[in-house]
Order: sequence, then C-alpha cells, then structure tokens
Amino acid sequence: MLTTAEAIDRINAAVRPLDTERIALAGAAGRVLRQQVVAERDQPPFDRVTMDGIAVSFKALERGIRRFGIETRHHAGDPPVALGSESSCIEVMTGAVLPQGADCVIPVERIEVTDGTAEIEQDYEAQRRQFVHGRGSDYRMASELLAPGALITPVDVAIVASAGLAEVEVARRPAIRVISTGNELVPPGLPVAAHQIRLSNGPAVVAMLVQQGFTDCRHDLLKDDRASLRARIAEHLDHADVLILSGGVSMGKADFVPAVLAELGVSTVFHKISQRPGKPMWFGTGPRGQAVFALPGNPVSTLVCCRHYVLPALLRASGRRDPPPEFALLTEEVTFRPELTWFLPVRLQSDIDGRLRARPVPTNTSGDFASLGGTDGYVELARDCSHFPPGTAAPLHRWAAP
Repeated sequence: MLTTAEAIDRINAAVRPLDTERIALAGAAGRVLRQQVVAERDQPPFDRVTMDGIAVSFKALERGIRRFGIETRHHAGDPPVALGSESSCIEVMTGAVLPQGADCVIPVERIEVTDGTAEIEQDYEAQRRQFVHGRGSDYRMASELLAPGALITPVDVAIVASAGLAEVEVARRPAIRVISTGNELVPPGLPVAAHQIRLSNGPAVVAMLVQQGFTDCRHDLLKDDRASLRARIAEHLDHADVLILSGGVSMGKADFVPAVLAELGVSTVFHKISQRPGKPMWFGTGPRGQAVFALPGNPVSTLVCCRHYVLPALLRASGRRDPPPEFALLTEEVTFRPELTWFLPVRLQSDIDGRLRARPVPTNTSGDFASLGGTDGYVELARDCSHFPPGTAAPLHRWAAP
C-alpha cells in the first residue's frame, strides 16, 4: 500500500499542467500568474513630495533664509515646474513632482503664510531632501515585481496595474465535475426519510475548490446503479478536465466506481493509501488525460483527501509555487496504534511567545463531520510512530490552503 508521500508523487506525475490564457486584470484576483511582471518605469517615476508644505532650496536654509516669497502652487498631477530663485518657494501638495531646484520640503504646520510670503518657525531645523520620496527608491525600471506561480492577491493586482498591464497571463481554470454517489443521499431542502442521510460531501468539495479559485465546478448526485453510473460518468468525462467522485470506492458489493471507471477507459494509478481517514482513496487518468479522483464516501475522509491530494494537485497543475511547509506543536499527548499516517483535525492557537499550537479534535468516526466545525485544519502524524507527546511539532495542513 502506498504511503502518503508516494501517493502525492504519483498524482503529481500524472496530472498535466493546465494551459495559459490572457485575461483582463479586473478578473485576475485568485488566479495563478503565468508570466513575469516587470516594472514599467522607476518607482516613484520622479522625486515625489510626501508632505503638504513648501519646497525650497536647502542652500537657502544654510544661508539663514527663513522667509520665502511664494511663486506658485503645485499639486499632484501637475506638470513639473522649476524654482525661480533660492529666496523663493513653491507651495506643494503630497504626491506632487518636487520642483526643479528644490531639495527640501517644509511641512505646512511649520510655516506661517502672510501676504504671499511663507516664514519658517524659528526653532525648526530642516534636513536636505526631507519629505522627498526619491525617484527609483522603491524599484528601478525593468525590475521583477512578480514571478510566475503567484496566486494573485488584491495587492498583486495593484502591482500589475502599476506595471501598466491591462491584461495578464494566468492558468486556465479547469472544468471540474464533482459526483456524489449513494442511494441514501438526499439534498438539503428535500424531505428525508429515517433511513436516509443528507448530501454534504459534494457541496463541501465544491466549496473547498471554489475558495481556491476553481470556480468552474459542477456537482451531480448519482444512485448506486452501475448502468446509470456508467452513462453519467461518461458524460462528465467528455466535458471535464478533472473528475472528483465521492463514495463507491471501498470493497462493498455496491461500490461500482472503480469497475465503471475501468470500463470507460480510465487507467488506475493507485487504489488505497496507508492513512486514516481516507484509506480507500482511488486515483487514475482518463482517455484524454483527465485527472480522476475517487474519494471515500465518509465525510471526514472526503474532506481530508480533497484537501490533501486534490487541491494541491490542481494548484500545481496551475503552476502555483508550493508554499513553505507549516508546523504546529501538539498541546496534548496523542497515541495512535495502527501503522498508518493519521490526519488528526486540530484547532489552532498561538501562545505569548508566538508559537503555533494545535489542540487535537478527534472525530468519533470518519462520518463525524460535525466535529470538524471550528477546526482550522489537521496535523499529519507519521505512520512509523504511535506516541506523540505534548510539544511534538507536526506538519500542519489548513483547510484553506495557503
């Protein structure tokens, strides 16, 4: 049986990179960047005034001049102007181009204006180039601002806009179809009998993917009938880049999913991983190279497998750079006897020293999804160890992938 690391390696080897498309910047947030973004020009592109006041020549201050005739007023967005003489000044506003010949800005709070003359407070000591944001001091023209592989944030949108780009290259969003299987499942809003259960896995999987920018997701509910499963899954394979199934992958007589997928030309890459929950997970590739994930039907198993395998695979296929690993310290002792990797749900808290601590929230069974409420993610406890004392540093996986 595969280890969790071996399963990830096989998925990564099988899932094909997504294509690139060019989109308007307005819709780029949440997408994965596929190009280098470089500076269009120096930033700031000119010596920029950072305080309302007057612009003067520092040499005049060194000569003891404290009173300056005001030549004009200069606002942000006005064309550049030049200082006429060292004994005069120009009123300037924050964001304006520093007038040529001036190299010091005196704040408006430290001057008094009378009849077109600005006088500096007697005890005020100025410095050369104070309140001046120097040209190119943030970065120079052609500097790299963003590298491919970034998940575009609102801040990144501002950076791309500053580079003068109205469009940007991003990874194409894959068409994803999520299929829940089971005769017992009833969607919310419909009457439910005592022997039935509410459908929850599919909506949760869709929500997890949409939260990470994979918005082309559609959900379907199928009964445990081999003929209808075959027909509907075939339709989804024709239109989807990624197929995610929940349920029907264990060893029961109604677990038809692996056999139906084989009939449809989906090649098995692996079936079962040495882990809890989610041991029966299945993965394969379709006739056109589609990635096909068949997740166990128990809700906790479905959510863990989607977060641990499906979501990272889609982000890598988009060209997203892997985030640095994250760890948290267990707050209490944990013992786990089976020789399996254990994905243990946790609630996070930080202590006064800034250390991240994880409080275990064991589920009653892998069907006890209600226990996941309020958890932040899960820690990964190694299969070759059975005892984890308080303070153990464990790999942390947040439900909302970073």
